Amino acid sequence: MPADGRYAFLVEWLDPQAQLLRQYMLFYYTVDRTIEMDDVKNRRKFLRRCEFPTITFEDLYVGGTVSVYSRELNIVDYGDEFTKSAIEKKSERTLGLIKPDAFLKVGKIVDAIYKDGFRVAQLRTLQLTRRDAMEFYAEHEGKPFYPALTEFMSSGPIVAMELVADGAIQKWRKLIGPTNTFTAQKEAPSSLRALFGTDGTRNACHGSDSTASADRELGFFFGSPSRFPSTARFNNCTLAVIKPHAVKNGHAGAILDGIIEDGFEISALQLFNMTRTNASEFLEVYKGVLPEYSKLAEELSNGPCFALEVRSENAVQALRELIGPHDPELARVLRPTTLRAQFGVDKVMNAIHCTDLPEDGQLEVEYFFRILQNN
Repeated sequence: MPADGRYAFLVEWLDPQAQLLRQYMLFYYTVDRTIEMDDVKNRRKFLRRCEFPTITFEDLYVGGTVSVYSRELNIVDYGDEFTKSAIEKKSERTLGLIKPDAFLKVGKIVDAIYKDGFRVAQLRTLQLTRRDAMEFYAEHEGKPFYPALTEFMSSGPIVAMELVADGAIQKWRKLIGPTNTFTAQKEAPSSLRALFGTDGTRNACHGSDSTASADRELGFFFGSPSRFPSTARFNNCTLAVIKPHAVKNGHAGAILDGIIEDGFEISALQLFNMTRTNASEFLEVYKGVLPEYSKLAEELSNGPCFALEVRSENAVQALRELIGPHDPELARVLRPTTLRAQFGVDKVMNAIHCTDLPEDGQLEVEYFFRILQNN
């Protein structure tokens, strides 16, 4: 490892004015958490070394996106062999599934995932057909439990996740515990299957058992184009977006749990990485209305966020009541039990975006689960 802890990444930025794809070398220094950038084509310094606290080492991986002074930089490759070797060792990927019996425990499970040190690279709700389930579990065809397993897995919504960590496959299998819930309760009582499973089939979670299985299973659920339509229903709904700062701080699971515990239905859930253009377009209604508009768009594009279709009677107003005032400091005084009071920082990093007007609930849901999901 270099003495200054320097890691290098090749990044690209689409210049909206010139409509050109510009390449930079982004350097990150773990010793003091500073960054600098070189212009690749012109071979000159683009950004001198400086502190940039909104970017953490965990944000830097091939396929990820970081925002530097309103530029959405796509990380397309490692900048040197040292970085490649160091990062790839810590970037094993595995598939995690939350099965139908544990769907309402998604908040608690996501919370456990972040606390155990995983990065969630992809996440979405979906509904398997019986044919989908039979294809996914084809290796078990002919076994006594196969019919019951495929029927169960297609009986309700599930959550598919791409989880990344050092030794992710075994790390996830340890977190979920033995396949049979009763065995898990005896041998690993704090595991997810012990806590949320019922038996050997209704056992809360699934995990890949090898690198080959992980590659196949991730391709099954997250291949491009997606084989699975959105689970969003686009009626009696409102939108909630758990903002990047809350995700980075490990609050996503607690927020999801708070919404479910308050009686709301989460009918669609997906992780998105918003570009600054998408974020500005989505929040355009606030342009000229809120002085924080530009900073709100920057925050929304500053890392992964969770978008939710939330359903209930009078969904927009009901969810606004749970989330609380726009300003978390005000929320902590007037309504301390609201989600923004608990997890918000300020008017920009206020933990959650929610739909303001009843007539906009379906429109905002459609922006994420029809427009962005299909891009």
